[in-house]
Amino acid sequence: MSRYSVLFLALLVSLPAAAQDKTVRFLVGFAPGAGLDTMTRLVADKMRVSLGQPVVVENKPGAGGQIAMSALKDAPADGLTLVMTPLVTVVTAPHVFAKLPYDAFADFVPVAHAADFLFAFATGPSVPAAGLADYVALAKKGPKYSNYASAATGSLPHFFTLLFADTAGIRMNHIGYKGTSAALTDLLGGQISAFMGTVSDVATQHKAGKLRVLATSGARRARELPDIPTFRELGYAIEGAGWYAAYAPAKTPKATVDRLANAIIEAIRSPDVREKLEALGMEPTGLGPAQLADIHKADYNKWGPVIRASGFKPES
Repeated sequence: MSRYSVLFLALLVSLPAAAQDKTVRFLVGFAPGAGLDTMTRLVADKMRVSLGQPVVVENKPGAGGQIAMSALKDAPADGLTLVMTPLVTVVTAPHVFAKLPYDAFADFVPVAHAADFLFAFATGPSVPAAGLADYVALAKKGPKYSNYASAATGSLPHFFTLLFADTAGIRMNHIGYKGTSAALTDLLGGQISAFMGTVSDVATQHKAGKLRVLATSGARRARELPDIPTFRELGYAIEGAGWYAAYAPAKTPKATVDRLANAIIEAIRSPDVREKLEALGMEPTGLGPAQLADIHKADYNKWGPVIRASGFKPES
């Protein structure tokens, strides 16, 4: 029996039987079927066993995850409502939106960091660049190759590319799309020159020779694209990753948070879940509340200046 399983048993014994019988709601602020939703359902399946109580996944899509975060804020702090969210709702949104329906630090308590995912910078077939240095040289000559896309305006890929442009000394013009598919269609069709998205967004098309990935965003090379160097390897002192993490309402008791964190960590670290997440292009982590709190604060502080320097203002 692992030490996490021992902790489960101890924590379960310390809880009233009534609390163990109630259903845990795991909110997801995006539509069913995406990687975040799939991961949350895999975790929920494991938690039903480890917690000994029902765990359901409830999708509340809309407003870039803000609807689910608002629902979490308003939920009782009893350990029966969680959210699994990408960092956009708690890291970039507070810098992007002048008014949010929640405070990313005061209204929630960190529970567990679940997984990282890396970004990739890709060019379309009409761009005559064999590598990132070639692309930078083209961009310095004029605006023809400086348009780039991301799957959503205000997303981390949007701002990570601006960080790259600033480091490279080039000007780039962002074109925001509502989803990855439309952006990749225009990239392959030559309407845009470049795209920044997750590694899993572009790995298959890169391997098929339909587009060219020039760099990835991590501290080390992406598992799916071991032949592609990182930005740092290519001389640009930048790196970044998106992540998924679980939060509970503020004032949730520490013992309850620890119990939920242990259940999530046990699920993330189980071999079958890890294998499925890696197949989705994720790097499973399974880190506890204190580590998530440190990561949240560090990324909030890291991306704030980048977002402010970009001058980006949301449409609403």
